[in-house]
Amino acid sequence: MTKPPTARTAPAVPPEVLQTAREVFGWEELRPGQGEAVAAVLAGRDALVVMPTGAGKSATYQLPGLHLPGPTLVVSPLLALQRDQAEGLGAHEGATRTVRGAVLNSDLGVRERAEVLADVREGRAEFLFLAPEQLGNDEVLEEVRALAPSLVAVDEAHCISSWGHDFRPDYLRLGAYLEALGGPPVIALTATAAPPVRDDIVERLGLRDPFVLVQGFARENIRLEVVRPQDGGEQREQVLLRAAASPKPQIVYVATRRDAEEVTGSLEELGLRSAAYHAGLRRSLREDVHTRFLDGGLDVVVATSAFGMGIDKPDVRSVVHAAVPGSLDEYYQEVGRAGRDGEPSEAVLFYRPEDLGLRRFFASGVLKRDELVGVARLRAGGVGEEEMRERTGFGPRKLPRLLSALEEAAEQQPDAGPEELADAAVAASEAQQRLERSRVEMVRGYAETAGCRRQFVLGYFGEEAPGPCGNCDNCLSGSSASVEGEVPEDAPYALQGTVAHPSFGTGVVMRYEDDRVVVLFETEGYKVLGLDAVESHGLLEAVEEAG
Repeated sequence: MTKPPTARTAPAVPPEVLQTAREVFGWEELRPGQGEAVAAVLAGRDALVVMPTGAGKSATYQLPGLHLPGPTLVVSPLLALQRDQAEGLGAHEGATRTVRGAVLNSDLGVRERAEVLADVREGRAEFLFLAPEQLGNDEVLEEVRALAPSLVAVDEAHCISSWGHDFRPDYLRLGAYLEALGGPPVIALTATAAPPVRDDIVERLGLRDPFVLVQGFARENIRLEVVRPQDGGEQREQVLLRAAASPKPQIVYVATRRDAEEVTGSLEELGLRSAAYHAGLRRSLREDVHTRFLDGGLDVVVATSAFGMGIDKPDVRSVVHAAVPGSLDEYYQEVGRAGRDGEPSEAVLFYRPEDLGLRRFFASGVLKRDELVGVARLRAGGVGEEEMRERTGFGPRKLPRLLSALEEAAEQQPDAGPEELADAAVAASEAQQRLERSRVEMVRGYAETAGCRRQFVLGYFGEEAPGPCGNCDNCLSGSSASVEGEVPEDAPYALQGTVAHPSFGTGVVMRYEDDRVVVLFETEGYKVLGLDAVESHGLLEAVEEAG
């Protein structure tokens, strides 16, 4: 499993790069972690940068992109996000020179597309932003290849991971597209990725000996709190009261589209400027809500998880979760949309154990063998994807997922037939289901811990906390004092150390809590094990790592 580096010697950032940071972005110095990633990319290494929203991930591709000889290709999932990123290149206080970015999308006509490509080819635009779907067009792929990009930045890289909370099948083919572009250096960026997601990103993109930077999840300015209502009626009432009372601007996350509409109506009755946001709205309405929120025209956006990617609003003061999320990855990325300006903010999670049932249901889907066999036979017969879609009736999300599962199985068993490939894909899907269910249990662990909540989150993401944060409800009430998340002095296994279990296989030690240890196993997911039982029965054995 990918683990954050425990010790690094920061590469020296060339003086001319620091000068560019001042001239183009108005920065007198780089933030922690930025310089290391920039220097690694300039040295020709692939990189994976996991930093929370607002921590400065974009600089890790923008600065080296301005010093490498060719244009920089930025793969980004949303058109609105691409436009914001391109426009943001020239909007920095204190900058003395500007750079340009261009956006290539399906809305452009033939002439407009030619103009965009000419701008990049002739050096008028250094950065070319596009969605992965564009690279799926053979003509566009060839045109981009002819530009000879010297760096590819894959933004929101967790979208490539089937372990992730925002999986997008269009990202699955990025590895093949990168090969077709000639294999330029790649930097993958995401705001939140636990170890299994990081592993998936590295594998699916084919990153070569990547420099891995994982840091910045503490976000001490955000106060973390969990509220535990007695029943559904009390939960709905308390969500409204808390949403009304919490500082604004605010995002309220709900589980369903219906919830979004109902909570919005209730908040409007209380006099708040509110709007619902979910995937069932027309695109124009979603864009209107997005714009009004960024411009200060809304106090509250009540949204499903569809809202938030690319939200560049530094002054969000509170994030309220009216129901439990599917994973801590999803939760902490949404929480990270608060307090980007560093000012005090709050994140409140409403939690009832009964709500976990819905999340377990969402985590229960295993790929069906008969569907995999059918697609595998068509694949073996040389049938193209368009014809497969017509014959099977599978949609644009399902078919790529089945094909990806079969392709991964074929990499492990290149001589296997359709039935064998289907069996291997089902086994991998079952392993994924176990991990997803274990991640739901980690949400339970976060919500029910009596220890420091920030320590719990940092342990989940593989970062060690120096001590209780002092800014979560448990720390403020004093309950965390007796339940430390730090590594005990007599800890039998090193944090982030590799261990082996006779039933669960190999895994990585993620955190300690009181008399328990949390281990992330490669095939079983997160397991919470009692230290007494582990030691008395010899259930875990430290594994020496090569090199």
